[in-house]
Formats: sequence, structure tokens, C-alpha cells
Amino acid sequence: MNNPALRHTGLLVARVILGIVFLAHGLQKVNQGYSATKAGFEGMDVPVPALSAFYATWVETLGGIALIIGLLVPIFGVLLLVNMLGAFFFVHIGNGIYVTDGGWELVGALGAGALVLAVVGAGAYSIDALLGRRVRFLQTA
Repeated sequence: MNNPALRHTGLLVARVILGIVFLAHGLQKVNQGYSATKAGFEGMDVPVPALSAFYATWVETLGGIALIIGLLVPIFGVLLLVNMLGAFFFVHIGNGIYVTDGGWELVGALGAGALVLAVVGAGAYSIDALLGRRVRFLQTA
């Protein structure tokens, strides 16, 4: 795409929408409480449920906020991708694609979006762009 303003606006919109979805899922875990989240992970046979529940809760919550404001997007993109890979392999892979059947379509889409942001960066309309002049890995494509 030869129009930088359009490209960066697209990154902003994608980042904010993905961020809202991740934040909503993180806050859902926060509101359930750590014990309930951990018990849910135990019920799904997620390995190391105490650590996994903690990781998922805070990566989704803080990562969602980070994507929305465009802060440390390459880092949080990778952390969120790892979170979605865990959800894919430990919970959803055997249920087919459709989310209504417990499938992987949502975690697949969220993971792919997180991967794109990890690779491409936050775009010009972000805190990362302001910091990018000083921190090399935050520079956007």
C-alpha cells in the first residue's frame, strides 16, 4: 500500500479492536477471580494451571491496554501470540474450527492479529512511534 496515512490508520484500527477483545477477555478473568480462573484452567487440563491462569489474565489485560494505546506492541504481540498458541494447543485444537463448538477460530484470528502486530509494529499513530526514535525494536514498518 503506497498511502502511509491509510496504512497507519489501518494499523491503528486493527490494534484498537484487537486490544479491546484481549482486554475484555483479560478483565473477564480478573472479574472471575484468580481461583475461578485457575480452576477453569485445571478443568481444561491446561498445564501448570496456576501459572497459566496468571499469565493469561495479565497478558490479556495488560496486552489489551498496550495494543489500544500502542505501547510496546512488538513485545505484547509476541506475548499474546504465545497465549493464543497455548489456548489453541491445550484447549481448542480438538474441537474443530467453529467457536460455537469450542473450536479455534477466535484464538486463531487473535493469534494471527497479534503476530502481525509483533512483526509490523504499532504504526505511526502510537506511543511506540513516539518512542521509536530512541528504541530501535519499536520502529514501525
